[in-house]
Amino acid sequence: MREMTIKPATKGLLVRDPITREPLKASGEMKPRNAYWLRRILDTSVVEVNSKKKEGVK
Repeated sequence: MREMTIKPATKGLLVRDPITREPLKASGEMKPRNAYWLRRILDTSVVEVNSKKKEGVK
């Protein structure tokens, strides 16, 4: 399954993982790209973090 890095949209916002019930870390976490997390992006509870680094650039 594809994954994405997401974090809460605003500082202090509590967004829980539906399986573990643990709060999403403010620095961001890898989560599966599934319906639950895509709905959280659409309702602006979380934002996707662009974690891809440009390779070959120093």
